[in-house]
Amino acid sequence: MSAPDLTSLPSLPRDDEGPAFAEPWQAQAFGLAVRLSAEGHFTWKEWAAALAAELKAAADRGEPDDGSRYYEHWLAALERLVTRKGLTDTAALAARKQAWADAYRHTPHGQPVLLPKSSS
Repeated sequence: MSAPDLTSLPSLPRDDEGPAFAEPWQAQAFGLAVRLSAEGHFTWKEWAAALAAELKAAADRGEPDDGSRYYEHWLAALERLVTRKGLTDTAALAARKQAWADAYRHTPHGQPVLLPKSSS
């Protein structure tokens, strides 16, 4: 399967080498969306539409379009799309977010955060 056409994505932060990420989680969310699309869970066109809708909703809420929250919108679009596609549900997402919050609160500074495997 070929790589998705990233030019179809609105406002994708990039540098001379491609997509740019300020934090590791941003690259992980990006990679997850690419992988799920490559595995056929949704088309790249569906993904681009979901992200565009999320960015429009943010603009409609009056959020600035300065790129600082781009990957937060990316993640929100991904969560909405995988829920709609039945890959997970909102309860499972909420439980995983809580597990992550608990894990990082109990991880000593400078140590990697280890998230327990989900029970599903």
